[in-house]
Amino acid sequence: MYHDQGLIAVKPAFPRASVNVTLGLPVVRTSVDHGSGYDIADKELPAKSACSHAIKAALELLAGRSAG
Repeated sequence: MYHDQGLIAVKPAFPRASVNVTLGLPVVRTSVDHGSGYDIADKELPAKSACSHAIKAALELLAGRSAG
């Protein structure tokens, strides 16, 4: 299954709040899940909260690594 196929149900349910996590890397990697956002880049609409969600997820994954 590809990235976008699995997220078809997630993106509409949690717009600008879902996070992409890349598994299998030696480092924690998260990113916003809404893509590049070219359609809103020139407006004052970019979702800063999306970046906050990605950072929070990364911190939670890091905390889980050190606890285990």
